[in-house]
Amino acid sequence: MEQKASTMYSFLNDSGSKSATAKREILRICLSSLNYSISDFSKSLGISVPTVTKLIGELMDEGFIQDEGKIGTSGGRRPSIYGLNPGAGYFVGVDVARHHFHIAVCNFKGELVGFIQDIEFVLEPNAQSFRDMCHMVKAQITASGIPWIKVLGVGVSLSGRVNPEKGYSLSYFMSDDLPLNELFQKEFNVPVTVENDSRAMTYGEYMTLGPEADKDMVFINLSWGLGMGMILDGHLYYGKSGYSGEIGHFPLLDNDILCRCGKVGCLETGASGSALHRMILEKLKSGRKSSLSAAFEQKGDIELQEILQAIREEDVLAIEGIGKTGRILGRGIAGIINLFNPGLVVIGGRLIVGGDYLLLPIQTEVNKLSLSRVSHDTTIRLSALDRKAASVGDCLLSRSKILGLM
Repeated sequence: MEQKASTMYSFLNDSGSKSATAKREILRICLSSLNYSISDFSKSLGISVPTVTKLIGELMDEGFIQDEGKIGTSGGRRPSIYGLNPGAGYFVGVDVARHHFHIAVCNFKGELVGFIQDIEFVLEPNAQSFRDMCHMVKAQITASGIPWIKVLGVGVSLSGRVNPEKGYSLSYFMSDDLPLNELFQKEFNVPVTVENDSRAMTYGEYMTLGPEADKDMVFINLSWGLGMGMILDGHLYYGKSGYSGEIGHFPLLDNDILCRCGKVGCLETGASGSALHRMILEKLKSGRKSSLSAAFEQKGDIELQEILQAIREEDVLAIEGIGKTGRILGRGIAGIINLFNPGLVVIGGRLIVGGDYLLLPIQTEVNKLSLSRVSHDTTIRLSALDRKAASVGDCLLSRSKILGLM
């Protein structure tokens, strides 16, 4: 389909038309169900069968919906079922990290069709740096065989405080007159959403779970810093100013360690990649032996990636460090469970390479410190999407916002 996005989505900008509203509802239903017939749509929407038939026909002509064949019945004619057309277009997700970025590509149905990781790039808070990254993204997508004309929307996630409604990031703030989403849209020439990385990860994990997803879910992003996203009653929670989820700066610890936010006692100073790096470095400086010792003696420092590799190789010091990180994080998660009573807590981010060395101490602390009546229905597990979580979430957030479903 070669229509431009503005033509394709014209009905989505029509807030007063009953027809446009009904079309959006049909698309919303298709996002959560794979087996809907015209009769099912009619019952669900309270609209007559002839009207639904007309709307489905228009959506098929526009390329949104496809006939997925017949379904069996106990008797009579077998009705056709309809679903999203995966070839209607693509959504691109860009997850910006400290020294690199990842790109995910999802089709119109929300299925992951491409993932490019660890593209080396340090994003600077200036317009030229953003333009350079946009050019790199477009080049990568084109090289993967997807013409940019087929891209319907882009989602970009950044660490730190991000207000997606206004398009600002405090970590990459440039000007009140130039929100980041406007800068991105100028370069990409498609609608762009800007989101905090932890919330993008949360949404990616939640949407990937499908119709069975728990409507109250917490996602913990355990990377160099510590972030959190929340799904409450099936929706991302943003807070008053769009900056919710700052669990890393919850004043939980009595360690007198200065956090990067300028305060002391933040949970992030004991449970994060930066905290793990500090713990391991202190042990190596004190003479503790480890597979990391040679690299430390040579450089006088150690990289977080080297610590994570040591965990994979079952280095005792590294395992002790990730276990301590898990115990401290478990205290914070116990408090979250007591406050929100979520059905699911997912742990994601770079440090989940620790596997059970991380997860078991978390679970132990939660069992010890949370209220049993509150936590007994809560499942705690590691992210299924792992490093893809944020960029996949970016794709799906872009799709949902463009389709007017959020």
